[in-house]
Amino acid sequence: MVELEIDGRKVEVPEGSMVMDAAHKLDIYVPHFCYHPKLSIAANCRMCLVDVEKAPKPLPACATPVAQGMIVRTHSDKAVQAQKGVMELLLINHPLDCPICDQGGECQLQDLAVGYGASASRYQEEKRVVFHKNAGPLVAMEEMSRCIHCTRCVRFGQEVAGIMELGMVHRGEHSEITTFLEGSIDSELSGNMIDICPVGALTSKPFRFAARTWELTRRASVSPHDSLGSNLVMQVKNNKVMRVVPQDNEAINECWISDRDRFSYEGLNSSERLTRPMIRDDGTWRETDWPTALGYVAQGLRRVIEVDGARALGALATADSTLEELFLLGKLVRALGSENIDFRLRHADFSHDAVGHGIPWLGLPIADVRRLQSAFVIGSFLRKDHPLLAAKLRRACKSGCKLSVLHAADDDLLMPVHARLIAAPSAWVSLLAEVAAGVADAKGIGRPVAVASVRPGEAAQRIAQSLMAGERKAVLLGNAAAQHPEATQLAALARWLADNTGASFGYTVEAGNTVGAHLVDAKPRQGGLNAAQMLDAPPAAMLLLNVEPEFDTPRGAAALEAMRKSAFVVALSAYKHGAMDYAQVMLPIAPFSETAGSFVNCEGVLQSFNPVVASVGQSRPAWKVLRVLADQLGLAGFEYDAIEAVREAALQGVDIAARLGRSEAPPLSQTLGSANGREPAGDAGFERLSEVPIYRSDAIVRRAPSLQQTRDARLAGQIALPADAWERLGLQPGDRVTVKQGPFSAELPARLDAGLAAGVVRIPTAHPATASLGALFGAVSVHKV
Repeated sequence: MVELEIDGRKVEVPEGSMVMDAAHKLDIYVPHFCYHPKLSIAANCRMCLVDVEKAPKPLPACATPVAQGMIVRTHSDKAVQAQKGVMELLLINHPLDCPICDQGGECQLQDLAVGYGASASRYQEEKRVVFHKNAGPLVAMEEMSRCIHCTRCVRFGQEVAGIMELGMVHRGEHSEITTFLEGSIDSELSGNMIDICPVGALTSKPFRFAARTWELTRRASVSPHDSLGSNLVMQVKNNKVMRVVPQDNEAINECWISDRDRFSYEGLNSSERLTRPMIRDDGTWRETDWPTALGYVAQGLRRVIEVDGARALGALATADSTLEELFLLGKLVRALGSENIDFRLRHADFSHDAVGHGIPWLGLPIADVRRLQSAFVIGSFLRKDHPLLAAKLRRACKSGCKLSVLHAADDDLLMPVHARLIAAPSAWVSLLAEVAAGVADAKGIGRPVAVASVRPGEAAQRIAQSLMAGERKAVLLGNAAAQHPEATQLAALARWLADNTGASFGYTVEAGNTVGAHLVDAKPRQGGLNAAQMLDAPPAAMLLLNVEPEFDTPRGAAALEAMRKSAFVVALSAYKHGAMDYAQVMLPIAPFSETAGSFVNCEGVLQSFNPVVASVGQSRPAWKVLRVLADQLGLAGFEYDAIEAVREAALQGVDIAARLGRSEAPPLSQTLGSANGREPAGDAGFERLSEVPIYRSDAIVRRAPSLQQTRDARLAGQIALPADAWERLGLQPGDRVTVKQGPFSAELPARLDAGLAAGVVRIPTAHPATASLGALFGAVSVHKV
């Protein structure tokens, strides 16, 4: 520790700290622009000049290391004069357009100009002009003359997002921040550049000229779009969400959020919102009131149960529904005598229901991911599925973490990768078995029976060695691994690896409340039908909570057809969607911004939130709808007057830490079959690799216009082929192909993806263009149109 004095106050900080760090410890504000606590030191704005005793000139606080006995004055005449001089230089070319600037009222330059700027400018020459740039649908670079070249945006791209999409060109007063070759900004974290820009150079294009900052009220919330549960500040005007920014939470999202969390609020204001209960009579939809609609639902459910029995009732829900909603849905279905409820809509392997215990979760605190020394990620589109988790791993890799991956696509993770196993999904189990064999051989322990005859390759041995080194390490299963047809065997092998290398074992987890859904048992118990069984043979009566079967299930078109076979379908949804073709009743429920509730993130942290705006039209929180429906059905035990009472009932007797302490993976000895993998595609030609595109993940995101204009959204409706298949089929950019998967087919535009394993084609799900196809994995044939 080093002791120094700042403005007459003594402070101790670790050796190597900067004067700025010491000032922060004393809550002394030093004016600055280029400094940011999460970014590297640039010291190029010079606004933080301070007076250091015995130094010949003022020094930048952000880049001056502390020394024993140092005496610093941040507000002496010498320091203030230097700071005012810097401010005068910064304002030389800055346009005088504060009244029309989107940053007005929350601008760091504006604030500091009040304290350090002069009342008049001595500069008489012409000001420079920087022409606007089109950087894509999310980040506006319309007024780059305002830029003060702090380079925060450049450093953010390099250090946090992992990709340098912005840089500086030219010299002196001709310097300007720009994209490369007039390209767009496509990072999944790009919106954070808007937050850290201290002036109005980078602004939000969807929010541009929509409201002034002082007109907005700020309310805290939690994101439902991925398993991290990022903390949000939702800014509201006239009962409408106008903008979303991050709320600092060092343990979860730090001070960042993904673009999906930031810009998906547009979907909350979609014209497709369902605003009144609707009933279909003789094929015609009519709006009605809540008592009539709920009475109609209760009567229909009773009729089905009387005729076909309680097993004829089923319920499907998405894992971005709140803990309270999922609890009440399960309680209602079970009170009616059925166990047919599930939220695992995209899963293919349910064998672990019989042999596995516990809940899939991350296996370690989110904050510890950035401190890992070794990580093995299995079957994850990491950057797009979990952008902020990828950023934390990226930070770990900068500190020397050895990251290894097992996947069918060698995507650029924008971080160093120690070892790769890139192969078709049918080979994942056997490749994971190679790593297990490598660990067993290196440690001199007996191999598990399932991997007794496996011969590990070079890459598998490198992964095994990396997992045995260091102390902080993790084996993580991604969304694709959880949705894999052999998910149970993958989990068992991954668990064995973790147990025998001292690593933590966990899942990146798919949705905002997947862990919460497990906690309240929103899945079938003994004798109940799982999601796949209900989609193959739908019960006579179906309750759908936030579900759009055409996008939230693997076989969209087949799921729609299955719903049409059900005699009585009730859709609880915030939006009008495909249910208009098959449902008998549509009940408008509130999205997360209009209801109170809780999510449990991948770490097992329960986060509760309140509504930030009033419900649109006659939509109501789903927990209230389910409670009143239970009353209509005459069910006891639903007398909840407040959301807190529902939450307490849902978690009564549930020890979250204890439930998470048990692994979701069964022991390797309990899994069925050997670790030899499935048969490859064979005569069909290719294997399908499927992902849920980042901007197709849930109903809200799918209705955000700005996100649907991004590069990622454009790629979501295309098929990607590896180089060997591209050449074999004689394809050229812009060509279309016909894809056949069993009895299903689709015609799609094709693109080349050199990172795909041989024999693998990448076909996204949750998209209208691919909804007519089959399961997420399996054999497909591809032919040029």
